[in-house]
Amino acid sequence: MAMAGLYRRLLPSPPAIDFASSDGKKLFIEAIQNGTMEGFYRLISYFQTQSEPAYCGLASLSMVLNALAIDPGRKWKGPWRWFDESMLDCCEPLENVKTKGISFGKVVCLAHCAGAKVEAFRSNQTTIDEFRKHVMRCSISDNCHVISSYHRSAFKQTGTGHFSPIGGYHAGRDMALILDVARFKYPPHWVPLSLLWEAMNYVDDTTGQYRGFMLISTPHREPGLLYTLSCKHESWVSIAKYIMEDVPLLLKSKGVNDIQKVLSVVFTSLPSNFGEFIKWIAEVRRGEDGGQSLSPEEKARLAIKEEVLKQVQETDLFRHVAAFLSSANSCCRNISPLNYEDNLPNIAATVCCQGAEILAGKSGSLDGYCCHETCVRCLKANGDKPVTVVSGTVVNGKSEQGVDVLVPSSKTKLSCCYSASSNYIGMHPASNDVLTALLLALPPETWSGIKDEKLLQEISSLVTTKKLPTLLQEEVSLALKMPAPPSQEMPREQGRRGSWCTSLLAPVCLIFSTAARLFSATFEVKCQAATDPID
Repeated sequence: MAMAGLYRRLLPSPPAIDFASSDGKKLFIEAIQNGTMEGFYRLISYFQTQSEPAYCGLASLSMVLNALAIDPGRKWKGPWRWFDESMLDCCEPLENVKTKGISFGKVVCLAHCAGAKVEAFRSNQTTIDEFRKHVMRCSISDNCHVISSYHRSAFKQTGTGHFSPIGGYHAGRDMALILDVARFKYPPHWVPLSLLWEAMNYVDDTTGQYRGFMLISTPHREPGLLYTLSCKHESWVSIAKYIMEDVPLLLKSKGVNDIQKVLSVVFTSLPSNFGEFIKWIAEVRRGEDGGQSLSPEEKARLAIKEEVLKQVQETDLFRHVAAFLSSANSCCRNISPLNYEDNLPNIAATVCCQGAEILAGKSGSLDGYCCHETCVRCLKANGDKPVTVVSGTVVNGKSEQGVDVLVPSSKTKLSCCYSASSNYIGMHPASNDVLTALLLALPPETWSGIKDEKLLQEISSLVTTKKLPTLLQEEVSLALKMPAPPSQEMPREQGRRGSWCTSLLAPVCLIFSTAARLFSATFEVKCQAATDPID
């Protein structure tokens, strides 16, 4: 009798060795005795099957994040906070991943967003000896795990691009254990490390980038979280081009002779849709969950955000930006692209709708969600300083849900362009902050067009990361050191120039980000991985 569909695949052996075979068991026991299976136990405790044929990257990452005991900071189901594939949507819409898969760089982006420390290596940027060294390092520890992006054909397997964690290493036979998340297709299996290296040394036809591997570990601390980029619309390409190509040319103008003129050149010619490019990160919670107080975790996250915000505002660059925005020459009509924010309740109304959608376990569309009421209130208990909370009631059909937005505050007055109401002075977000953060994150090449050497030295001194306070310096450094920003993975048809522009913009995206633990409108670039319809 004919049956629809496929039931598993026969594992080609050689080159692979089935983990459950007699030889596979022997390799496992020997590797345990040699101490190179320490990471296996936590990984196997959270081993999962990808829930969609193209979800290998999401399944691999959620498995590793849970193995590292990283708290997502938001609920999965019921009262439980837990990483699930459905929650890994901050760098690419799940609908896109479901149909097209996900690229190497986007998985790196997701790991950053989820709050992990990530070191990413493409095969053309490192060597097999370095790869072996990293696999060995993670195999003797349970606080570091390797996710490999490889092409199945190297193992004579069906399919194309695939992601899976490496569960252990056998030094004597130089073999790695792949915990294949497509468990409906292949079981866990040992492969020669040299062959795994060969499998990673393939170019993704969609992005033009090599595959590779990433080391995922627990960060030393939880960074603050203020802003992120939103590249959901095609306009991000023109914005990237403006910042990375047009600004250096505009700065060559003879009239650029002081800092205020530099800021004027950068800000007054911004593309009209620039306000949609940088988004405020807001932390949301169900109204009934919070009551009249904040949890210790909420207080800690809010305190970190406020400290980072305070350090941004204490920079010399911030004072120059604030002076520019408040000056007569920087009237709001000249920098209309920055007017993307209204007053706090209006901002919060949008955030509440998006937050209600995420808290309901949905993502991708706000259709049907309407916030018909918001109010700003202060919470203060047990001698703590007051905390600003915007509460909204979100309606979806016949159901209602209360959503709270926790708002960091500061002592700094907002610029005219953002303070639609004086009642909200001192509350984040504000143009002064976001523009200062943007300038700090831009690479040094941005200012190369300035002809006046003295002025060039002055602006370089203002934007250098070396003078930043430790917390803020670490935030910027984290972004600048990211090995493979997702923005380097544009579809090839969009051209090399666009790819170059956006790869330099990556620091802006990650300057304050660890992210899905706090709700966000996030960094999205059009790119995809080559995937097997049956992974």
